[in-house]
Amino acid sequence: MTALELIPIPAFADNYLWLLVQQDRAVVVDPGDAAPVEAALSARGLTLEAILITHHHPDHIGGLGALLQHRAVPVYGPRKEEQTIRLLTHPLVEGDHVTVLGRRFEVMEVPGHTLGHIAYFTPASDLQGPLLLCGDTLFSGGCGRLFEGTPQQMHTSLSRLAALPGATQVYCTHEYTTSNLLFARTVEPDNAELSDYWDRVRSLRAADSPTVPSSVEQEMRINPFLRTAHPAVREAAAAHAGRSLQDEAAVFAELRRWKDNFRPPAPT
Repeated sequence: MTALELIPIPAFADNYLWLLVQQDRAVVVDPGDAAPVEAALSARGLTLEAILITHHHPDHIGGLGALLQHRAVPVYGPRKEEQTIRLLTHPLVEGDHVTVLGRRFEVMEVPGHTLGHIAYFTPASDLQGPLLLCGDTLFSGGCGRLFEGTPQQMHTSLSRLAALPGATQVYCTHEYTTSNLLFARTVEPDNAELSDYWDRVRSLRAADSPTVPSSVEQEMRINPFLRTAHPAVREAAAAHAGRSLQDEAAVFAELRRWKDNFRPPAPT
Protein backbone atom coordinates (compact mmCIF):
# COMPACT_ATOMS: atom_id res chain seq x y z
CA MET A 1 0.00 0.00 0.00
CA THR A 2 1.29 3.45 -0.90
CA ALA A 3 2.29 5.43 2.16
CA LEU A 4 -0.12 8.05 3.39
CA GLU A 5 1.07 11.66 3.28
CA LEU A 6 -0.32 14.16 5.77
CA ILE A 7 -0.05 17.79 4.75
CA PRO A 8 -0.80 20.69 7.12
CA ILE A 9 -2.77 23.47 5.44
CA PRO A 10 -2.43 26.67 7.52
CA ALA A 11 -5.66 28.59 8.04
CA PHE A 12 -6.79 31.57 10.10
CA ALA A 13 -4.27 32.61 12.75
CA ASP A 14 -3.10 29.20 13.96
CA ASN A 15 -5.26 26.38 12.55
CA TYR A 16 -4.02 23.36 10.62
CA LEU A 17 -6.46 21.75 8.20
CA TRP A 18 -4.94 18.30 7.65
CA LEU A 19 -4.94 16.88 4.14
CA LEU A 20 -4.49 13.11 3.95
CA VAL A 21 -3.09 12.21 0.54
CA GLN A 22 -2.50 8.95 -1.28
CA GLN A 23 -1.32 9.37 -4.86
CA ASP A 24 -4.01 11.58 -6.46
CA ARG A 25 -6.69 11.04 -3.79
CA ALA A 26 -7.28 13.16 -0.69
CA VAL A 27 -9.30 13.45 2.49
CA VAL A 28 -9.46 16.68 4.50
CA VAL A 29 -9.86 16.93 8.27
CA ASP A 30 -11.79 19.80 9.89
CA PRO A 31 -11.95 22.20 6.92
CA GLY A 32 -12.76 25.46 8.65
CA ASP A 33 -11.98 27.37 5.47
CA ALA A 34 -12.54 26.05 1.95
CA ALA A 35 -10.20 28.38 0.03
CA PRO A 36 -6.83 26.98 1.22
CA VAL A 37 -8.15 23.43 0.81
CA GLU A 38 -9.22 24.08 -2.76
CA ALA A 39 -5.85 25.69 -3.47
CA ALA A 40 -3.97 22.67 -2.12
CA LEU A 41 -6.14 20.23 -4.08
CA SER A 42 -5.65 22.19 -7.29
CA ALA A 43 -1.90 22.66 -6.84
CA ARG A 44 -1.36 18.92 -6.37
CA GLY A 45 -3.98 17.66 -8.81
CA LEU A 46 -5.90 15.85 -6.07
CA THR A 47 -9.46 14.55 -5.97
CA LEU A 48 -11.25 15.04 -2.66
CA GLU A 49 -12.88 11.76 -1.60
CA ALA A 50 -14.14 12.45 1.94
CA ILE A 51 -14.21 14.89 4.84
CA LEU A 52 -13.59 14.02 8.48
CA ILE A 53 -14.95 16.29 11.23
CA THR A 54 -13.98 16.11 14.90
CA HIS A 55 -16.35 18.72 16.35
CA HIS A 56 -18.75 21.50 15.49
CA HIS A 57 -16.76 24.72 16.07
CA PRO A 58 -16.83 27.12 13.08
CA ASP A 59 -13.07 27.01 12.52
CA HIS A 60 -13.45 23.27 11.91
CA ILE A 61 -16.59 23.15 9.75
CA GLY A 62 -16.84 26.61 8.18
CA GLY A 63 -15.62 25.46 4.76
CA LEU A 64 -18.05 22.56 4.36
CA GLY A 65 -20.63 24.41 2.30
CA ALA A 66 -18.16 25.69 -0.27
CA LEU A 67 -16.31 22.37 -0.55
CA LEU A 68 -19.58 20.52 -1.17
CA GLN A 69 -21.02 23.07 -3.60
CA HIS A 70 -19.65 21.32 -6.69
CA ARG A 71 -18.85 17.83 -5.37
CA ALA A 72 -20.67 15.10 -3.48
CA VAL A 73 -18.41 13.40 -0.95
CA PRO A 74 -19.20 11.78 2.41
CA VAL A 75 -18.86 13.96 5.48
CA TYR A 76 -18.07 11.95 8.61
CA GLY A 77 -18.46 13.45 12.08
CA PRO A 78 -19.93 13.13 15.57
CA ARG A 79 -23.53 11.98 15.82
CA LYS A 80 -23.90 13.92 19.06
CA GLU A 81 -23.28 17.15 17.16
CA GLU A 82 -25.25 16.45 13.99
CA GLN A 83 -27.73 19.22 14.85
CA THR A 84 -24.92 21.77 14.60
CA ILE A 85 -23.07 20.15 11.68
CA ARG A 86 -25.86 20.44 9.13
CA LEU A 87 -23.97 18.92 6.21
CA LEU A 88 -22.97 15.76 8.04
CA THR A 89 -23.80 12.66 5.98
CA HIS A 90 -22.31 9.89 8.15
CA PRO A 91 -22.89 10.43 11.90
CA LEU A 92 -20.46 8.46 14.04
CA VAL A 93 -20.38 7.15 17.59
CA GLU A 94 -17.88 5.34 19.80
CA GLY A 95 -16.88 2.02 18.27
CA ASP A 96 -17.70 2.95 14.68
CA HIS A 97 -15.06 2.62 11.97
CA VAL A 98 -14.37 4.74 8.90
CA THR A 99 -12.35 3.53 5.93
CA VAL A 100 -10.73 6.24 3.81
CA LEU A 101 -7.78 5.95 1.42
CA GLY A 102 -7.62 2.27 2.31
CA ARG A 103 -7.09 2.98 6.03
CA ARG A 104 -9.52 1.91 8.71
CA PHE A 105 -9.91 4.54 11.42
CA GLU A 106 -11.48 3.76 14.78
CA VAL A 107 -13.85 6.38 16.15
CA MET A 108 -13.25 7.46 19.75
CA GLU A 109 -15.63 9.72 21.65
CA VAL A 110 -13.48 12.20 23.58
CA PRO A 111 -15.81 14.75 25.21
CA GLY A 112 -14.41 17.75 27.03
CA HIS A 113 -13.65 20.51 24.54
CA THR A 114 -17.16 19.91 23.20
CA LEU A 115 -19.61 17.27 24.41
CA GLY A 116 -19.67 15.37 21.13
CA HIS A 117 -16.01 15.63 20.15
CA ILE A 118 -14.57 12.56 18.43
CA ALA A 119 -11.08 11.47 17.37
CA TYR A 120 -9.95 9.10 14.64
CA PHE A 121 -7.25 6.50 15.29
CA THR A 122 -5.65 4.01 12.94
CA PRO A 123 -2.94 1.48 13.80
CA ALA A 124 -1.78 1.92 10.17
CA SER A 125 -0.34 -1.47 9.38
CA ASP A 126 1.84 -0.25 6.50
CA LEU A 127 5.23 1.44 6.88
CA GLN A 128 3.64 4.44 8.56
CA GLY A 129 3.01 4.12 12.29
CA PRO A 130 -0.22 4.64 14.20
CA LEU A 131 -2.01 7.93 13.54
CA LEU A 132 -4.37 9.97 15.71
CA LEU A 133 -6.51 12.81 14.37
CA CYS A 134 -7.58 14.43 17.62
CA GLY A 135 -8.98 17.85 16.73
CA ASP A 136 -8.87 20.14 19.76
CA THR A 137 -8.70 17.50 22.49
CA LEU A 138 -4.94 16.98 22.78
CA PHE A 139 -2.33 19.53 21.73
CA SER A 140 1.42 19.27 21.93
CA GLY A 141 2.17 20.36 25.48
CA GLY A 142 -1.48 21.08 26.25
CA CYS A 143 -5.15 20.26 25.76
CA GLY A 144 -8.31 21.97 24.60
CA ARG A 145 -10.32 24.38 26.71
CA LEU A 146 -13.46 23.03 28.34
CA PHE A 147 -16.13 24.90 26.42
CA GLU A 148 -18.83 22.29 27.05
CA GLY A 149 -17.49 19.33 29.00
CA THR A 150 -16.34 18.85 32.57
CA PRO A 151 -12.78 18.40 33.87
CA GLN A 152 -13.60 14.77 34.66
CA GLN A 153 -14.76 14.16 31.09
CA MET A 154 -11.66 15.73 29.60
CA HIS A 155 -9.34 13.92 31.99
CA THR A 156 -10.97 10.62 31.01
CA SER A 157 -10.69 11.47 27.31
CA LEU A 158 -7.02 12.38 27.61
CA SER A 159 -6.33 9.22 29.60
CA ARG A 160 -7.76 7.18 26.74
CA LEU A 161 -5.52 8.95 24.23
CA ALA A 162 -2.52 8.52 26.53
CA ALA A 163 -3.16 4.76 26.51
CA LEU A 164 -2.62 4.54 22.74
CA PRO A 165 0.72 3.15 21.53
CA GLY A 166 3.60 5.48 22.31
CA ALA A 167 4.60 5.66 18.64
CA THR A 168 1.19 7.10 17.70
CA GLN A 169 1.64 10.31 15.73
CA VAL A 170 -0.63 13.01 17.15
CA TYR A 171 -2.13 15.34 14.54
CA CYS A 172 -3.88 18.19 16.34
CA THR A 173 -5.45 21.19 14.64
CA HIS A 174 -3.72 24.24 16.14
CA GLU A 175 -0.21 25.62 16.39
CA TYR A 176 -0.37 26.22 20.13
CA THR A 177 2.85 24.45 21.11
CA THR A 178 4.93 27.48 22.09
CA SER A 179 2.31 28.94 24.42
CA ASN A 180 1.53 25.50 25.83
CA LEU A 181 5.19 24.89 26.66
CA LEU A 182 5.51 28.24 28.42
CA PHE A 183 2.84 26.98 30.80
CA ALA A 184 4.28 23.46 31.02
CA ARG A 185 7.69 24.86 31.98
CA THR A 186 6.05 26.88 34.74
CA VAL A 187 4.46 23.70 36.09
CA GLU A 188 7.60 21.56 35.72
CA PRO A 189 10.66 23.85 35.58
CA ASP A 190 13.02 20.95 36.34
CA ASN A 191 11.81 18.64 33.58
CA ALA A 192 14.93 18.19 31.42
CA GLU A 193 13.05 16.57 28.54
CA LEU A 194 10.64 19.48 28.51
CA SER A 195 13.58 21.88 28.33
CA ASP A 196 15.04 19.99 25.38
CA TYR A 197 11.67 19.93 23.63
CA TRP A 198 11.29 23.67 24.19
CA ASP A 199 14.57 24.26 22.36
CA ARG A 200 13.45 22.11 19.42
CA VAL A 201 10.10 23.86 19.21
CA ARG A 202 11.68 27.31 19.24
CA SER A 203 13.98 26.28 16.38
CA LEU A 204 11.04 24.97 14.35
CA ARG A 205 9.01 28.13 14.86
CA ALA A 206 12.00 30.33 14.03
CA ALA A 207 12.06 28.52 10.69
CA ASP A 208 8.27 28.95 10.35
CA SER A 209 7.86 25.16 10.47
CA PRO A 210 5.00 23.29 12.16
CA THR A 211 5.70 21.77 15.57
CA VAL A 212 3.22 18.96 14.95
CA PRO A 213 2.71 16.09 14.68
CA SER A 214 3.92 15.09 18.10
CA SER A 215 3.65 11.58 19.49
CA VAL A 216 1.91 10.00 22.46
CA GLU A 217 5.29 9.03 23.89
CA GLN A 218 6.56 12.61 23.55
CA GLU A 219 3.46 14.05 25.18
CA MET A 220 3.70 11.66 28.11
CA ARG A 221 7.12 13.15 28.83
CA ILE A 222 6.33 16.84 28.55
CA ASN A 223 2.58 17.52 28.66
CA PRO A 224 1.37 18.36 32.20
CA PHE A 225 -2.22 17.41 31.32
CA LEU A 226 -1.06 13.84 30.68
CA ARG A 227 1.25 13.83 33.71
CA THR A 228 -1.29 14.30 36.49
CA ALA A 229 0.13 11.28 38.34
CA HIS A 230 3.66 12.66 38.32
CA PRO A 231 4.71 13.98 41.77
CA ALA A 232 6.14 17.27 40.46
CA VAL A 233 2.94 18.05 38.56
CA ARG A 234 0.70 17.10 41.48
CA GLU A 235 2.75 19.25 43.85
CA ALA A 236 2.70 22.25 41.51
CA ALA A 237 -1.06 22.00 41.02
CA ALA A 238 -1.67 21.66 44.76
CA ALA A 239 0.57 24.64 45.49
CA HIS A 240 -1.32 26.73 42.95
CA ALA A 241 -4.64 25.62 44.42
CA GLY A 242 -3.45 26.23 47.98
CA ARG A 243 -4.82 22.87 49.09
CA SER A 244 -4.26 19.16 48.64
CA LEU A 245 -5.81 17.53 45.58
CA GLN A 246 -7.36 14.14 46.14
CA ASP A 247 -6.95 12.48 42.75
CA GLU A 248 -5.69 12.89 39.20
CA ALA A 249 -8.97 14.39 37.99
CA ALA A 250 -8.66 17.10 40.64
CA VAL A 251 -5.06 17.74 39.57
CA PHE A 252 -6.22 18.05 35.97
CA ALA A 253 -9.03 20.43 36.93
CA GLU A 254 -6.61 22.71 38.75
CA LEU A 255 -4.13 22.65 35.87
CA ARG A 256 -6.88 23.59 33.43
CA ARG A 257 -8.05 26.49 35.62
CA TRP A 258 -4.45 27.62 35.99
CA LYS A 259 -3.82 27.48 32.24
CA ASP A 260 -7.06 29.32 31.46
CA ASN A 261 -5.77 32.34 33.38
CA PHE A 262 -2.06 31.91 32.70
CA ARG A 263 0.00 34.84 31.49
CA PRO A 264 3.57 33.96 30.58
CA PRO A 265 6.30 35.96 32.32
CA ALA A 266 7.69 38.89 30.37
CA PRO A 267 10.97 38.12 28.60
CA THR A 268 14.08 39.35 30.41
